[in-house]
Amino acid sequence: MRAILIEKALTSVDQMTVQTVPDPVLKKGEILVDVKAAGLNFFDILQVQEKYQIKPPYPYIPGAEFAGVISQIHPEAKTPYKVGDRVFGSTQGCYAEKLACNPKTLLPIPANLSFEQAAGLFITYPTSYVALAVRAQLKAGEWCLVHAAAGGVGLSAVQIAKAMGAKVIATAGSQDKLDIALRNGADHGVNYRDKDWAAQVLKITSGHGADVVYDPVGLINESLRCSAWCARVLVVGFAAGTIEKIPANRVLLKNVSIVGVHWGAYTKYDLATVDRVWRELLDLLGKGKLVPVVYEKIYQGLDSVKTGLNDLAARKTFGKAVVHVGAAPTPNSKL
Repeated sequence: MRAILIEKALTSVDQMTVQTVPDPVLKKGEILVDVKAAGLNFFDILQVQEKYQIKPPYPYIPGAEFAGVISQIHPEAKTPYKVGDRVFGSTQGCYAEKLACNPKTLLPIPANLSFEQAAGLFITYPTSYVALAVRAQLKAGEWCLVHAAAGGVGLSAVQIAKAMGAKVIATAGSQDKLDIALRNGADHGVNYRDKDWAAQVLKITSGHGADVVYDPVGLINESLRCSAWCARVLVVGFAAGTIEKIPANRVLLKNVSIVGVHWGAYTKYDLATVDRVWRELLDLLGKGKLVPVVYEKIYQGLDSVKTGLNDLAARKTFGKAVVHVGAAPTPNSKL
């Protein structure tokens, strides 16, 4: 099969090469998946440069999200899946034509979704759902402020907040990206490059402020200026590159809760919540109440992974950037 093989630390994703490597050999209990599409993630760039916390031994295949079709099942695998089932999931090595997977890492693709849509589901949607539904306990009618609302987790948060009945204010760094958020359910858009963006949020909410703040960027300090009494401020990530020092006096005066969100840790500490999140998400996805947004350019073939990752790093993309693994687009690729 063809795959991107990393044999030493790279200085740039432009050094990635696609090679012919042996097909995976199934171990006891594993499932073989023919990969149709793979999600592109910023941490893939960090990993191949040895700047990410997860450092696989060399040589290894990068990539963490995928969607595809089951082609083989080990005779001793205990699974409800069968050959031909469409599945998505996450494991190391997704920038390849085939994957050997633990069936526990797989989920069924809802019938109304394409492979490209499903390839970007496994990280973004559960992160946003556990943040809003579990950690923040977002209620219908509340104001929800979503930062970086045109990105992968941001757009999923916009859609989930709207599905929960909230009033959504989206922020982004350009009008084009605000328009994307508005087309996908946001009620209002604010450019966070404006010096008075927090004042704009207060004006939109008639002085009430945001009841829930979803922040994957690192805008907590400014968000506290426009948060409501008893607001829940979600710390989702630090895309801006710096970790803020939060003024505790503002937290005290507004009775604010600063709430951390680490979705990956739930598989270690709270499997019941993992089951609940996926059950509720798959129901919403299957009913069309959530519609994964794929960046308008679907990158074709493993050779285009480096282009997609460079576009991601340059913030040229919106929604989820995805690479189609193969020579031609999959059926139902058009969104």
